Amino acid sequence: MKRRKQWRIGCVTALLAAVIGLSGCDRQRIAELEEGVSTEADVRAKFGEPENIWDAPNGRVLEYNRQPQGQKNYMITIGADGKMSALRQVLTPENFAKVQPGMMMEDLRKLLGKPAKVTPYALKRETEWEWRWVQPPNSPMVFTATLNDDQRVVRSGSSPDRATEAN
Repeated sequence: MKRRKQWRIGCVTALLAAVIGLSGCDRQRIAELEEGVSTEADVRAKFGEPENIWDAPNGRVLEYNRQPQGQKNYMITIGADGKMSALRQVLTPENFAKVQPGMMMEDLRKLLGKPAKVTPYALKRETEWEWRWVQPPNSPMVFTATLNDDQRVVRSGSSPDRATEAN
């Protein structure tokens, strides 16, 4: 029993170090990029290959997902001139407020990025998408959007991240 507890503590410590390391790396990478100056090649050199690329009216958006270990998702807009025009962390209360019943799955994905967890409920004919995020100043949360068979949002909301409370 004692070994199991030590093993769990070691795993939690390693996971925490990885998460802190990731967030530290992101801050450093972000600081090295400048809107209107940095190119798509600069962004890819700092962040790697994007999770997804979305067409946008003013260029394209590169999605950099930090789920499920992290609590952030970044959308980096590359303008028609090939330069970075915006870098946004999208898991925010302001973006969650934009999630409304009837919203299409693709629009939800473009707004928040890839979820940390997708859970289908076949009998209910619904699927829950979850994103881990931090409510300022430092409260770990989970935002959940429930989609129906038509891939439209039926409800959404945030709750404390129970996974972080267990550790």
